[in-house]
Amino acid sequence: MIRFSLMALLAASVFAAGCAGDPNRRTKIGAGVGAVVGGLIGSEVGDESNSNIAAGAVLGALAGGAAGRYMDNQHAELQERLAAEQAREELYITRMGGDTLRVGVAADASFEVDSADLNFDAQSTFDKIANVFKDYEKTAVHLVGHTDSSGSDSYNQKLSERRASAVASYLSSKGVDSSRMVTWGRGESEPIATNDTEAGRSRNRRVDIVIKPIVEGQEKAAFTAPPYLGS
Repeated sequence: MIRFSLMALLAASVFAAGCAGDPNRRTKIGAGVGAVVGGLIGSEVGDESNSNIAAGAVLGALAGGAAGRYMDNQHAELQERLAAEQAREELYITRMGGDTLRVGVAADASFEVDSADLNFDAQSTFDKIANVFKDYEKTAVHLVGHTDSSGSDSYNQKLSERRASAVASYLSSKGVDSSRMVTWGRGESEPIATNDTEAGRSRNRRVDIVIKPIVEGQEKAAFTAPPYLGS
């Protein structure tokens, strides 16, 4: 059972992660939710006792010098397997700072409007993603949900959390170890386009997948909150 003290620690760690480097950001970023194991939610994100971090060590970590090549290979495989989706502009794959990868998936290609249920067509895309993740198990996988600015802040926050959780659940059902995954809801706080046009709002409705290498001695860093993902 999750103790109150751990929930308090979670709130403090998420607040710090959400504000770090950008003091003007709104603090409505949703808490990271760790793996669901046996009906329990491991939510001590950012704490050294985090079940995700411990699981990362058990899974095996990369030597520091090997992380770059490992992530290069994973990047190349994602590009190859998801070439059709990229051509249809349903997702994009980029290299972030260091050895972190980002897969941005259009929510419109994954969910019906105002829904957190993955549609049938999106499942084949996430099947491909799951197969790559299973080949590169020495990584932490962050699922980050976003919305446009339509609707209230609180509603958008909850919808972004539900969509991130839906993707995590689907990947888990396809064999991705749930102890590697962390979900985040960031509502409308991190747009990549204007919300003044339908085209812009469509781009802002998305789920970002942020992939970090689990490096020996630096397991905690792999499971800390992704940085600001807006434009």
